[in-house]
Amino acid sequence: MNLEAVMQELEALGKERTKKIYLSNGAHEPLFGVATGQMKPIFRKTKHNQVLSEELYATGNYDAMYFAGVIADPKAMSEADFERWIDKAYFYMLSDYVVAVTLAETDIAQEVSDKWIASHTELKISAGWSCYCWLLGNRPDSEFSEAKIADMLELVKNTIHDAPERAKYAMNNFMYTVAVSYMPLHDKAVAIAKEVGQVEVNRDTGKSKFLNASVNIQKAVDKGQLGFKRKYVRC
Repeated sequence: MNLEAVMQELEALGKERTKKIYLSNGAHEPLFGVATGQMKPIFRKTKHNQVLSEELYATGNYDAMYFAGVIADPKAMSEADFERWIDKAYFYMLSDYVVAVTLAETDIAQEVSDKWIASHTELKISAGWSCYCWLLGNRPDSEFSEAKIADMLELVKNTIHDAPERAKYAMNNFMYTVAVSYMPLHDKAVAIAKEVGQVEVNRDTGKSKFLNASVNIQKAVDKGQLGFKRKYVRC
């Protein structure tokens, strides 16, 4: 399949209701409103195809950019490629669920994520923390430095309340993921999540809501989910 054929199939799958949901979450035109599960039949035709993936991502169409992540060949992508992708990721559903997910399947994932976390760009920070969540929830504990993850938990504790909006979500999820999926630091993550407490988001909109990793960790404990690892990062 070529770019034109994929775009036609995506457009045919678009639903106005789904489009409105994406728009309410920060997407903007152009987009069709394709539910992600509806993309699987197209993937069976394209398979992983990095050339086509790049063409789709460059369209600026949200659905095409999402599908680009589905068919990307992460190991064929360089750090420069990921920098290009994150620069074009204009809202969190792209930064955290396309770019970060794709990055999580590479050998440079931690290296690139570390740079993004240390940046001053909201969606880069968010993608960096999110990538660690995808990594910790999929790879063996032995692939991570316990000291490094411990330092990252301390960084969350000291900075989350003043972090950019989307970074708060990702950092909150990081505490949860360490507690549930990285057993060497379960106790530390639980303690820090309790110390952090509620994290306020959406304050500027006048419709504040509160994130609470500690509550969600306890729910996972109650369900016997400790040690959870995904078989695959990308569905």
